[in-house]
Amino acid sequence: MPNTDSARRALRKDERRRVRNKQARSTLRTTVKKVRTTAAAVPTGAKTIDETKAALQLAIKKLDQSAAKHLIHRNKAARDKSRLTKLVNALSAP
Repeated sequence: MPNTDSARRALRKDERRRVRNKQARSTLRTTVKKVRTTAAAVPTGAKTIDETKAALQLAIKKLDQSAAKHLIHRNKAARDKSRLTKLVNALSAP
């Protein structure tokens, strides 16, 4: 347990930040997962390529925002954007 008043305040702030970051990280993961699931559903005809591209644009936006807020590293954001873009482009190539 914290011993000083400032340490107690810092603990309370850390808890609020932890909850906020956990929620933001969960939202980010869900957004990225949606791109992958819609991309997997395109060959079966359940989803269209346009829906997948719309999900990709949203995921890219969320990744950039998360990197700007230091929720994730900027290189991770770039790596994830690259992989998702390659996945979507492979669907529209054939």
